[in-house]
Amino acid sequence: MTLMRFLLCLFAFVGALAAAGTLVVSIMLMLRFPPLLIAVLLACWILNRLLKVLSASIQNKPTKNTAT
Repeated sequence: MTLMRFLLCLFAFVGALAAAGTLVVSIMLMLRFPPLLIAVLLACWILNRLLKVLSASIQNKPTKNTAT
């Protein structure tokens, strides 16, 4: 059981290191190539607008009550 816990912690640590490394490399690439930074910012803006539209449409949709 101790070995399994150790392997789980090891894989979690390696995954966190890989994620941090990927984040650093992507930020360096965005700073090196400004069109990539513009594309990422535009994608984040579009996702934000889409989430706002979807949440507004979900809130405005009336729910069906089958009990009445």
